[in-house]
Amino acid sequence: MSLALAGCERQSSIPLGVQVYFSPKGGATEAVVEALDHATNRIRVQAYSFTSAPIAQSLVEARRRGVKVAVILDESQRTEKYSAADFLAHNDIRTLIDAQHAIAHNKVILIDGYLLLTGSFNFTKAAEEKNAENLLVINDPVLAAKYDANWQAHEQHSEPYAREYPAPRQGRR
Repeated sequence: MSLALAGCERQSSIPLGVQVYFSPKGGATEAVVEALDHATNRIRVQAYSFTSAPIAQSLVEARRRGVKVAVILDESQRTEKYSAADFLAHNDIRTLIDAQHAIAHNKVILIDGYLLLTGSFNFTKAAEEKNAENLLVINDPVLAAKYDANWQAHEQHSEPYAREYPAPRQGRR
């Protein structure tokens, strides 16, 4: 029996630290920016909606410090009016679109292989100022590795970001 279950044992871990933030106006954006500002090696992001200027700017600053930054966004970000996708891509951040799902509804940031930020918190101004959302900041290399494996699986079927513009409307004559 034990041979049949080999490799199926639970991998549990004990986080080295957990912080929780709630919105509106609960400091979630500030917590994300602070975590990104301390990154030294690698940042991986999965986001459904991404319009937060402070978070986008922090990713660009990390890239300028030499941190490897990559972002996977939902397909809706190709046409979203205020998406950070253009800003990120124009600042040499590898920006991918996950169009393989009805929606790519992940809200995940992985930092340096040990820090995981996740929850209902979208990386948007509305999430910080208007919505009822939550953000967990978890220091746990084992859990972060599981999320990283999932990030890599989505990376495999994602495609490079290119903005799509709606077709111009035909005027009446």
